[in-house]
Amino acid sequence: MVDILSLKESALVYLDRSGGLQKLAEDCRPFNGSHQIEAVYRFCVIVNPSDVMEVDPVLGERVLCDPLGSTALFQCVCFLAIKTLSLIKKIHTQSQVNVILKLTHLPPFPEYTLDLCSFPCGRGPMRPVTMEGLVIAMTRVTKYTQGARFLCVNDECPCSTGFHHIRVHAPGATESATVRSDFSCTSCSSPLREDVKFRVLGDKQLVELIHVKALDALSAHQQRSLRYQSVTLFLRDELCNSMRIGRLYRVLGIPAHVHQGSDITWSVEANGVQTWEPEQPREVCGSFWKLSKATEGFRWRFSAIAAHRFGLDVAPPGLYNTLKLSLLLSLVQNRADAKETTYNFDLLAVTTDTLVLDRLMTYSLSLACRGVRHQASGEMFASLARDEHGAGTANIHAGSALLATGGICMLGDLGCYKKERLDAIQSVLESCTVSVFVPGKKYGEDADQLLNFPVHCSFWALTDSTEASRRCRRADCAVLGTAEMGPVPVQLADAFGLVLQCRHVGGEQALLAQTLHMLQQAVQPGKLLYPSCWEFSTQDYKELVGHARSLKAEISAGAEKIIHGYYMASRRVRTQSHGVKMSVASVKLLISLAEAHCKLCLRTQVLEEDAVIAILLCENSVTLKHGASALVIPPDAIFPCDVGNVDYYQSRDETLDELHQNILRFIYSYAPGADSYITEE
Repeated sequence: MVDILSLKESALVYLDRSGGLQKLAEDCRPFNGSHQIEAVYRFCVIVNPSDVMEVDPVLGERVLCDPLGSTALFQCVCFLAIKTLSLIKKIHTQSQVNVILKLTHLPPFPEYTLDLCSFPCGRGPMRPVTMEGLVIAMTRVTKYTQGARFLCVNDECPCSTGFHHIRVHAPGATESATVRSDFSCTSCSSPLREDVKFRVLGDKQLVELIHVKALDALSAHQQRSLRYQSVTLFLRDELCNSMRIGRLYRVLGIPAHVHQGSDITWSVEANGVQTWEPEQPREVCGSFWKLSKATEGFRWRFSAIAAHRFGLDVAPPGLYNTLKLSLLLSLVQNRADAKETTYNFDLLAVTTDTLVLDRLMTYSLSLACRGVRHQASGEMFASLARDEHGAGTANIHAGSALLATGGICMLGDLGCYKKERLDAIQSVLESCTVSVFVPGKKYGEDADQLLNFPVHCSFWALTDSTEASRRCRRADCAVLGTAEMGPVPVQLADAFGLVLQCRHVGGEQALLAQTLHMLQQAVQPGKLLYPSCWEFSTQDYKELVGHARSLKAEISAGAEKIIHGYYMASRRVRTQSHGVKMSVASVKLLISLAEAHCKLCLRTQVLEEDAVIAILLCENSVTLKHGASALVIPPDAIFPCDVGNVDYYQSRDETLDELHQNILRFIYSYAPGADSYITEE
């Protein structure tokens, strides 16, 4: 049998070497400043398993394999240190010291890693493990009993006074295991009663964690015949509110069997929480590097070819090129660790062919770091349910928007939504916040509460422009340049940062090309339909998007001046002519688009050509919503030329150069003070 005294000595040596004794002394000072006597004094002891192994391998093995036993050892050592050094004079018994061991890490071995896909999990040893997953639900913070003092009802028993019977919470224990009325005195076997005024309360929060691959069922990825099950985490005290819905975390916790009547549930007591991001492809395939070198002397060529050859499984090259480029920009600019909504932009496509556009968006969604396609039967933002683990509080479940945090939430055709849901979408787009009303009476609270959750994702949606035309003819006084938005109100369209009108430029010829494409795909699946010197697979685009997303772009002085000048000129012109106010969000959208185009071209500095692409997209979007301005651009300004032309890319470069000059003239004419940084020539 291992010598307990030797293990205690090793624990003391470790605390001395690691600075744990000094931290213990500092934690004791606040208790001395209070005259109130506590039943339990809680201390967090940081334990590095590697350092403990160097001091005593037996103690290190005890820390990793027997969390309750190792906690008892450190509890005894801390109590002796407190009494010997007279750190707290109000402590009388060892049971008053509640020690929580906070492990810094675990060995990188399979025995200490829990894959949330491998269920059932409750058959293994109850030792600390690490797990990684996505938060899909969480409760509000409630109270639990950290510790309680019990006295013997027999007045002649020495346990009728003092702190002989102290019960503290243990991992996996329920409230009834800490406080109930059938405890007996260890000295005389008489019943014990709780001294309620000495009860110590702490904070508790329940979180549901699930494997991140469970989102495949809500995305465009290939469906798997697997069933994912979530695990319940118990966050206590300082760990409360350390996790957010829709985020990914690495959790170090201790598994436990929680008894609830005749049922036993498997859960995890969290010991430490860290944000976690899965590894994404950072290398770009050789084909795109070759394309980058081949187009070095051409400012607009790389992104044009990348968009032209994108999504050929859905649409032939040349169709919906502006939408394809916008989807690539949105994919590049979204980040899984996005903390600011300025990195995301929302996209609304107005079309007469919702089927093809829906397929194109679904295909693009598979390239996102996290993509969620909202299901009509599911919850879009958040829902409430009663907690099933005895807390009695509200359990908030994430909807599609919160599950898509740092990624894309595809809404599909907005014509399928009712007016109430469209109003809710507009509210979230404008505020970037989801509000959840919690009725207090229903969930055991004294008052109602309104909880707000930030939304950090981009929304993709589409609408059928022919629906409104069928219902009623457009008014004769409609503003020049505006487009039919179908069932989408103007206010909702304004809430989307980018609005695109996707139409067949070639008329019947383009429609015939799409029809032939679909027939060939059905008859000869997998056949290369459009051979070219530049061939890119879906995996190539996934690597391109992943690498571009990881780049850090810095805006140059020239790009900053042209963006600022366009914003000032456009705000002045549109306020005077249409009464439309250009908000500050327009500047954020311009910068975001310019940065995305820069990174898509595998550069780290935003140049003027990136700003021009951003301005053309934004100007076209504002024109569709509010009409044309003094800056007159063609409807398909990004891809203005005939795809069938042999010199297509050369003609496009010349047209974009001319549009660049038109933008500079517009800024020089209407932006206040533009003559200081733009010459008339």
